[in-house]
Parts: sequence; C-alpha cells; structure tokens
Amino acid sequence: MVRSPQSPVLSIHGLIKDVGPLSSLDGKMLRVVSGVSLIAERGQVTALLGANGAGKTTTLECAQGLQKRSGGSISLLGQDPATAGAGLRSRVGVMLQDGGLPPSARPLPLLRHIAGLYARPWPLEDLVGRLGIDTFSRTSVRRLSGGQKQRLALAAALIGRPEVLFLDEPSAGLDPQSRQLVFDLIAELRDSGMGIILTTHLMDDAQRLADYVYIIDGGRNVAEGTVQELLQRSPVPDQGGEHVRTLVFEAPAGMDLAAVLDGVEVSEPRAGSYSVTGALTPGTSPHWPNGGKRRASCRPR
Repeated sequence: MVRSPQSPVLSIHGLIKDVGPLSSLDGKMLRVVSGVSLIAERGQVTALLGANGAGKTTTLECAQGLQKRSGGSISLLGQDPATAGAGLRSRVGVMLQDGGLPPSARPLPLLRHIAGLYARPWPLEDLVGRLGIDTFSRTSVRRLSGGQKQRLALAAALIGRPEVLFLDEPSAGLDPQSRQLVFDLIAELRDSGMGIILTTHLMDDAQRLADYVYIIDGGRNVAEGTVQELLQRSPVPDQGGEHVRTLVFEAPAGMDLAAVLDGVEVSEPRAGSYSVTGALTPGTSPHWPNGGKRRASCRPR
C-alpha cells in the first residue's frame, strides 16, 4: 500500500512517555513508551497491534491529549492535542477501553445528552438502530453486558460525526453478533473517508479491519506494514538454515519456560509478558502451566 503522509489525520514522531517516580528514594521514572512513531491517514484503519502492556493505550491517550507526553511530537488534524482547545476535540471521537460511561445512566438519555453538545450530531434513531442499542435502551449502564457497553461507547464516540475515530480494543467483550455489527460499521466509516486508529492484541482483528499495522512491543515500534506484508515477510534463517523467530505472549508471571523449551532464548521483560526467540516451528509448544495463554504475536527476529 502506498503511504501518502502529506495530509495524515495523525502523525506521531518519537513519542516518549515516562511515569513515576518508581520510588521516593531514587526518583527514577519508568519509560512506558520509548520512541513510537506512526502515521494514520484518512479513509484508512490504522491498527496498533501488540500484547497487553506494550504501550498501545498510552500511545493513543497521548495522541488524544488525555495524557501529557514526555517527549516527541504529535499532530492530530494539524494541531498539537496537548495544547489544542474544544475545536479540535469536537472533530475527534474516542472510545476508551473501559468505556468511561456513567453507571447509573440509561443509553438513550445519555446519547441524547451527548448529541446536544454538537452542532450536527448523527441522527440518534439511525445510530441506535445500526448498533442494536434499542434492544437494551431501558437498561442502566451498570447492568449492561460487556458487548452492550462496547456498542454504547462506540455510539457515544460517533454521535458527533468525528473526522478521526480512536478505538481502544473495540472487540473486547463482544459476542459474535455484536462483533459483526461493530466491524461492519467500522468498514463503512472507513469507506466514507474517516480516519480510524485502533488498538488490538489480536491478529485476526487486524486482518479483518486494518489497512496498515504498527506492531508495538515494550513501548517501541518493532514492525509495520499491511497485514499481508507482515504475514508474507520472509523470516531470517539462522546459521543452521532454520528460521529464527520471536514469539511474544502473556501468561502468569514467573513461569520457568526454559525448563520445558529447549534450544531457545526465553525472557520475561515485564511480569507476565514473555519473549521466546529461536528456531520456532508449529510444533514448538510447551505444556502451558497455570493456564498460560498462547494467543500471541510472532515476528521474524
């Protein structure tokens, strides 16, 4: 895919985000994002793919102006979100991973209230019908299922007809029917020219939705391209002619994988986040103790 960075909806260069200090004694900060750069364009879905804790959500929150960055530059619709006013915010839709919805509210009154904040809101009846919100419109937010909350949060992000839409793990908690509704609407919004930036830890979501993907690990860019380019990228052979790959996954902290995997390099850069590097094959699989999850990202070294 040809990238045309002349008019991106979002441009991030060398983003740095520090948090802390870790203790009052040494004053040292923890760097959770270290030099992430990306470009997102109109009429495309740009995905940040990586394991939980990789820095995806923090990157999006800095791009939205919800967190103050420690370094680097961000341009959102031509403005710095850290200093821009309400004019920029009115052009941007945001769906947070935790929803951020008032628990005592009911869907229709909440959406009517949000719609009243915009000059040209999306017609409420159409949006409610498209996302099936009418089927649970009388239920308070606290009693909604995870998928119902996601659909309501998406409606709240879209009601102002934004030019740019941020979606943090949009498929989290969705049942198959809700997933299809949300994915179809995202595809339609992309085709209408909206710039959409989303995070996911699932490659199948990226395959279904994304035009361009940035893989984030440990707060850094590790790969980018279309899904097809990433899947077809030739692995690098090691000295023995075998393919050396790195598998990144999440599992309970403190697992001794070196005891069940031979001939590979195992590390745990963060508690519960593992990296296994070596001549991995489909048959390379330990007995995953304590319910370890194998849903992971795999990339050439």
